[in-house]
Amino acid sequence: MTTERTMNLVLVEDDDIDVMNVRRALERAHVTNPLFVAHNGLEALELLRSDKVPKDRRLVLLDLNMPKMNGIEFLRALRADPELKPTPVVVLTTSDDDRDKVQAYDLNVAGYLLKPVTFVNFVDVMAALNKYWALVEMPDVR
Repeated sequence: MTTERTMNLVLVEDDDIDVMNVRRALERAHVTNPLFVAHNGLEALELLRSDKVPKDRRLVLLDLNMPKMNGIEFLRALRADPELKPTPVVVLTTSDDDRDKVQAYDLNVAGYLLKPVTFVNFVDVMAALNKYWALVEMPDVR
């Protein structure tokens, strides 16, 4: 993958097993994008505001059910921050609750995906996400 098409993935996930599964699925799907991990919304905001994650071509993969600051609270804070507001977010969660879906889309998520039950399906989801975001044109934020 060329540097200009590299996505800086920010995984916001409190479950270490799910973090491991995302890492394994990305590896199995031959996705070489950098992966940064935050364990709740507060950590994610801190990470995104720091210099640890490059400012351009970011994509947040967001779980909803987390301690300290859940996914919906994170989305509200992200969208209220003028510098972070345009950051694309894909919800990756176990919540099939319509209220969560409506709230997430009201906060301009790029997609809402249920965590696949099987690892093979998880690999397929990661590969599809990678393929889509590799093609997406994004503005230069410099």
